[in-house]
Amino acid sequence: MYPPVDPIIFEFGPFALRWYGLLMVSAILIGAYVASVRVQKRGEDSENLWDMLIWILIPGIIGARLYYVFIQSPRDETGIGRYLSNPIEILQIWDGGIHIFGAFIFGGIALWLYTRLNRLPTLIYLDAIALALPLAQAIGRWGNFINQELYGPPTTLPWGLRIDLSHRIPPYNNLAEYPESTRFHPLFLYESLWNFLGFFLIFWISRRFGAQLKDGDILLLYLIWYPGGRFFIEFLRTDSWFFPGTPFNVVHILCFAAVVVGAVLLFRRHWGTRDRKVS
Repeated sequence: MYPPVDPIIFEFGPFALRWYGLLMVSAILIGAYVASVRVQKRGEDSENLWDMLIWILIPGIIGARLYYVFIQSPRDETGIGRYLSNPIEILQIWDGGIHIFGAFIFGGIALWLYTRLNRLPTLIYLDAIALALPLAQAIGRWGNFINQELYGPPTTLPWGLRIDLSHRIPPYNNLAEYPESTRFHPLFLYESLWNFLGFFLIFWISRRFGAQLKDGDILLLYLIWYPGGRFFIEFLRTDSWFFPGTPFNVVHILCFAAVVVGAVLLFRRHWGTRDRKVS
């Protein structure tokens, strides 16, 4: 497995159109369309979703970049050291290096503020975005493939990913130990497939059990599904900072917390209240 195209589609003076950016924009627009359809089916004006999009995207992108730079990147000269030595690189998100958890935090706060200020039902819009997020993430992850990033340790599996020397991080840039024939786990592919599956599963649940679902349930399903898979994928990350002497990082804590909170709230909303009524 190897990127079939150059990361840059074309250049015109200082402007460069990159596959990474094109895929990200496509993922956002497709996800926004899916979310707008869901909002409309819940009796809301779909234009509200498109109006709030820019107010969510800007904080989300800022949060995603800051989270990656200051929390997720390796604690050496290839990660945080590089950004602190060259702060301008923090702004260069087209070269990759954003993190979905930062987008969740900043974008979620922005959505909550927007819906409260405009007196919109927050849970309906959170559900719509939670339904669309797995599909958007699944598409966007292929930008990592083009950029030759988000790969794991070496593997002999037939779907192993080839990584050029210029895109390898230590110790995998040592050709004596890891020759050009070395292949790596395609983590972008694992997460993309997990997200595609999650989208179709949550979409099916939203249609099959729509009458039983409460506002906010789709969000809880997403909080169970995506972090549940990301928790295990994270063990294979090669570009993350881990707690010293452990295979765990901050993402493991956030994923575990999200799954537990999502599962407990979903249980209490549907089965916990039923048990109390019966007793």
